[in-house]
This record gives sequence, C-alpha cells and structure tokens, in this order.
Amino acid sequence: MGMGAAALATLMLTSPGARAATSAAAVAPAGNPAPQPSATPVPSASPVSSASATPSGSATPPTPSATASPSASPTPPAGARMHTYSYGPHPRQIMDVWWHPTGPRRPAVFVVHGGWWSGGDKKYMTSVTRYYVQQGYTVVNLDYRLSGDAPWPAQRTDVLSAVAAVRRHPALFNTDPGRYVLLGFSAGGHLAAAVGTYGDGRPGLRGVVGISPPVSPLSAYEDGTAFGTYEQRKLRRAAVRLAGGCSPARCPRVWSSMEVPFHATPHDAPMLAVHSADEFVPPYQSEVLRESLENVGVPMTVKTMAGTFHSAPLYREPGVAETVRAWIAARLAQPAR
Repeated sequence: MGMGAAALATLMLTSPGARAATSAAAVAPAGNPAPQPSATPVPSASPVSSASATPSGSATPPTPSATASPSASPTPPAGARMHTYSYGPHPRQIMDVWWHPTGPRRPAVFVVHGGWWSGGDKKYMTSVTRYYVQQGYTVVNLDYRLSGDAPWPAQRTDVLSAVAAVRRHPALFNTDPGRYVLLGFSAGGHLAAAVGTYGDGRPGLRGVVGISPPVSPLSAYEDGTAFGTYEQRKLRRAAVRLAGGCSPARCPRVWSSMEVPFHATPHDAPMLAVHSADEFVPPYQSEVLRESLENVGVPMTVKTMAGTFHSAPLYREPGVAETVRAWIAARLAQPAR
C-alpha cells in the first residue's frame, strides 16, 4: 500500500491494557451484562507531526517508519492535510488521518471499510472520506486486522485502538476528542456497532452509523444454510472464519462476544442503520439491535430502502448519503453527555 514520503509514523500500542484487549477471545454469554473493558487501548508514543503542527505535551514523536512515492497517497482538499499513521505493529494497523490545521477543533468521523471481515481496504473509502473532510470534519479512514490475520476480537480492538490514538492527540489533529462518530460499511458496520456497545458507553462517541451492518452473526449463521442464497452462505462462512473457524455450538462465548445485540447498555451511543429490504444482510438484524438498545433507553433508527443493494451501492442510492450526513451532523452538534 503506497504512502506519501514521511507519511507513515508509528503509534505503537504496547500498553498492557491494549494487549489484554487483543487477547480476550470471549465475553459473557447471552443474557449476562455486557463486559467492561479491562483498559482502553492507548498509544504509548506520539505520531510524527507535519512541518507546522506538533502535539501538545511532552511526548516525543518517533521517526517515520516508511516512505513511498507521494503520488501514491490521496490528495486532501484545499486547506486540509492527510498523513498515514500506524496505530500498532501489524501492517494492517494503519489509518489515514485527514484534518484541518486551522480554525476551531473539529469533531471526527471514523470510517470503517467492509469486506466480509476477511478483505477490503481503506482505499475504497477514499471518496466517502473526502466528502466528510469537505464538510469540515476530521476524518480517520482506517484498516484493521482481517480474520485471516487474527480472530475476533482483534478487529474490534483495532477500531478501539485507532480511536484512542487520535483522541490522544487532539492538538496535533485539531480535533475535539469529545465528539466523534463511527461510520461502517457492511462488516465495518458490525465493527462500528460492536465498538459502540463495548462496555457501558465509549468516551466521546456521539453516534454509530452502519450501512448494511451484519450486527447479528448468529442470524447470519442461521440464514446461511444450504437453503440460503450464495451471499448468505458466504456470510455464514465469513462469520465462522471471524470466530477462528469455530461454530456457535463449539464456541458459544466467542459468538456471544460477536453478537452486538447482546451487549446493549444504557450509556451506548445512538445508532443509525440502513439496509435494503431484500439484501442478504436483512433489516431484521438491525431491528433486533434496535429493540435491545431501546430496552435500555438508547435510540436507534433503522432505515429500509427498496431493492437488494448492499453496502456502498446502497449508500449511493438517492437520499441515503444525505440521510447519513444529516444524522451525523445532528449527533455531532449535541452537547457533551
């Protein structure tokens, strides 16, 4: 993956809490209270800054760890900057941070790509990222370890770690650590919702948006029998790979940890999910999550569009991107809780 010269800096997450979160392979089964995080993943080093921006405090920026042709990196809109940073030692633990160096501190949008948990890349989210940068936000477009790299919960831990890395350096990125949302597509929507229900509320998280999010891997497993469609059978296999190759019967605690509706708590952030009525990730998955959240007093909106479009093609349907933009703007305008 190409990156601009001096663009890749290290934010190595070596704290014991981060490692503990990575190795925790399971949480309480269905019906038990949602697990509390043992520690919020935080970076132990600062990112390297641009020529005119430096982090506050006494942290020492490390030297860049890789260089590449500048043309390989996306070009940010006028007045904005973009660097690619590492938030962990794995090659997939990288993120593009787009920010506005001047003006008031901006709220942030974290974009999480899809790809069956086993593929995909942040480069496919560049147009969405650029759009929200143009709206005035700090935007973080992140990669994460795939199911072939590490089983669950590594993917959730990576999103938590990327969020923690950016929130740790508000001065560097001119961002408000108390105002951010997560925007995930397909499998990335599952990860965004899983982060949104991790513990009893995430500091600063104002909302979670999922476009075709498979928030109920157990439902996907049941739908993907021999009688399901090709996509449903593929999603079932993908969920099994995410669980480390283990079925729900053999590894119920792992599947319980993956099942977002099991972990709704009163301080979770509000959510928005968008599905097509007849896509292979059906709206009822998010409707189950909505019921779980509303039972603890957290609002969730499930918007259903006609047709079969999934993920990015659904997002491009008339009115969907506009609905998401307006919802995000309203959530980020909310006062601190």
